[in-house]
Amino acid sequence: MKKILLSFFAVLFLGMLINCASTKNQNNQTATRDYKIQREWMLVAFGNYAKSDLVKNKAKIDLTANIEEGKIKGEAYMGCNKMFFSSEFKNDGKVKISGVGSTMMACQDMKLEDDFSKSFKNMTKYSVEGHFLTLSDDQGNQMKFVAADWD
Repeated sequence: MKKILLSFFAVLFLGMLINCASTKNQNNQTATRDYKIQREWMLVAFGNYAKSDLVKNKAKIDLTANIEEGKIKGEAYMGCNKMFFSSEFKNDGKVKISGVGSTMMACQDMKLEDDFSKSFKNMTKYSVEGHFLTLSDDQGNQMKFVAADWD
């Protein structure tokens, strides 16, 4: 009986130890999450595109994915293909977009997607004001997004 109780307490102790280690990792990941940036963002201004066209295409970027080595793995959608990328948002207002790729479906109108893809990887600065995220490049071109969870 004593061996059974000892085994029971050993298993219980190991379970608690594993649970505590798991909680610590989750808390560390939560601590590095930036809720101001890591949201889903709807594209509302880009180049010569009308806002109504951006809304019709459900143009968006999703920055809610996991952080890996300080980079946010994101996704974008401009009405046809699913795009993916890595992004690094620095505290000094600089952003680095890399690894931009997409699925390869052929769609009737891919102009927005092509234009967005070419411009998006060149964005070097960002600002968040209220519920708006603005990305800009070194030539002053901008993309403006509104938080999808904002009413």
